[in-house]
Amino acid sequence: MKNIAGLMKQASQMQKKMEEMQATLESMTLEGTAGAGMVTITLNGKGEMRGVKIDPKLADPAEMEMLQDLIVAAHADARRKIEAAAAAEMQKVTGGLSLPGGMKLPF
Repeated sequence: MKNIAGLMKQASQMQKKMEEMQATLESMTLEGTAGAGMVTITLNGKGEMRGVKIDPKLADPAEMEMLQDLIVAAHADARRKIEAAAAAEMQKVTGGLSLPGGMKLPF
């Protein structure tokens, strides 16, 4: 029974660390850019878009399609950064152990 108590304690500690990590991720803001900084997207740690900055030069109606493509590219860049930050935080919590396939953060 001693081992079960130890496992329960470890599980409780791991849960606390996971909650702390999720709070850390939620408080993060990361920026993704496209078009050499002409479009910048800001996301929170959950991947929700919090802001868009667009260089005024792109407001030309003839450039709208490019502007739309750059917004999508900047969002993808920011999402990649969020995923990398989440993976780094998970490594801290799990001590370098890999999660089973299909498990992602935040849950």
